Amino acid sequence: MPSSDPPRHRCSTALLFLLLLGFSFAAADDASWTEDSTLESPGCTNKFQMVKILNWVDGVESNDFLTGLTAQFGESLPSDAGQGVRSPVAFVRPLDSCSNLSSRLDGSIALSIRGNCAFTEKAKHAEAAGASALLVINDKEDLDEMGCMEKDTSLNVSIPVLMISKSSGDALNKSMVDNKSVELLLYAPSRPAVDLTAGLLLLMAVGTVVVASLWSDLTDPDQANESYSILAKEFSGAGTRKDDPEKEILDISVTGAVFFIVTASIFLLLLFYFMSSWFVWVLTIFFCIGGMQGMHNIITAVLLRKWRHLGRSSVKLPLLGTMSWMSLLVNIFCLAFAVFWFVKRHTSYAWAGQDILGICLMITALQVVRLPNIKVATVLLCCAFVYDIFWVFISPLIFHESVMIVVAQGDSSSGESIPMLLRIPRFFDPWGGYDMIGFGDILFPGLLISFASRYDKIKKRVISSGYFLWLTIGYGVGLLLTYLGLYLMDGHGQPALLYIVPCTLGLAVILGLVRGELKELWNYGIEESESLTPEDPLPVA
Repeated sequence: MPSSDPPRHRCSTALLFLLLLGFSFAAADDASWTEDSTLESPGCTNKFQMVKILNWVDGVESNDFLTGLTAQFGESLPSDAGQGVRSPVAFVRPLDSCSNLSSRLDGSIALSIRGNCAFTEKAKHAEAAGASALLVINDKEDLDEMGCMEKDTSLNVSIPVLMISKSSGDALNKSMVDNKSVELLLYAPSRPAVDLTAGLLLLMAVGTVVVASLWSDLTDPDQANESYSILAKEFSGAGTRKDDPEKEILDISVTGAVFFIVTASIFLLLLFYFMSSWFVWVLTIFFCIGGMQGMHNIITAVLLRKWRHLGRSSVKLPLLGTMSWMSLLVNIFCLAFAVFWFVKRHTSYAWAGQDILGICLMITALQVVRLPNIKVATVLLCCAFVYDIFWVFISPLIFHESVMIVVAQGDSSSGESIPMLLRIPRFFDPWGGYDMIGFGDILFPGLLISFASRYDKIKKRVISSGYFLWLTIGYGVGLLLTYLGLYLMDGHGQPALLYIVPCTLGLAVILGLVRGELKELWNYGIEESESLTPEDPLPVA
């Protein structure tokens, strides 16, 4: 297939892609809380629920809502805002509500700080003063579960009790200065049992891998068939293939696979410790550049498949050299698209542009970087498997936070986030937020599935007796298990490769054993994969 990008540009695209994909996980961008130990006793058996808090200042409704978490005791809140009651809010005296309140709060919502007494004691004092509900302001951003003490053998609290974060309490306090009237409405909307948008994200991920694996067949089937025929003859005659130097393809070696995981870990730690708005800006600009190159390659490939003559008319430009008019116009379009997304990246619809740029980047990178055999695939995916689990689940024991999730959230002070993930809004969830999956969870299995596609094509396997179809199905099953884990863990980020690697690499090994082909798959193209030298431009690719 004709390409206007020289090999050096294609290699830089792969390097940029791999360096910026130092994390992979699946998550739901939701309000969350940390779990404290609780004790169930009579009157203390409520289910913890997230609460929406609508607020009005001097009769004007705020555009944003606050969030809270109900206690294990107290009255339940309605699930619909229309059933809630709009009530004034007032700070209690004393502020921690750990003793009898000094004034009546008839019909008002009591606002208390977290003090040195039990939550149930605070609730009893607020209820005795006539409060219609109690909001406890936490001393941190997490929402802790408010349970009961052992002495609360029988509890009868008839008002709703919930916790809000420190920043939410500060926002209410700021609104209440200068004697402004502040009113709140509390309700606990239910989440849908099935997250349909997660299914859309799954289709996007699987579709990206399938399109990337079959890209040459989709864009230039005649040339692809000719190339695969030549490869099949070379493999049957000599056992290994000598690449055409103009193929612009980079094989990952065993050493390169290990080195990449180590480099990715170092890069992740740098992001964790030195995260700032300017750092995220730089990474976002790199993402835009890579996305532009990927979009250009895809658009030109599609156009040249239909109209090959479009690449013949060229123009010479200063600094850029000679390129076709088609390539110039496509580059202008891709630049405009990337700039528009960069400017509008904080809008509600920016996710679509981010996904388009990311998918184009991944499809292009999977054409440049590849796995030569199952041996390298095993090393790379097993290392990625351990890497993913460590930085999501084990890193909190060392760094007190999940390094992977903190990095993915970006710089909270500026609202900037790293764009190396696909995301889609939760359209059917009253809480909103996004379902997300890191690029690594598409790249790593994508490399293996692309290898399976090439192997099937060279061996002239029908789809049912090959590996590509079954590994694609395995990848989809792995993603389903990931989102099942996400659901069971109440939206806490999951190391997706924990589920994906066994469903793809494990399946490939099992199929190879059953069919008696594992040895061939293991050593496939081994001489070529080990032929990289220190002088190669990208030894870790």
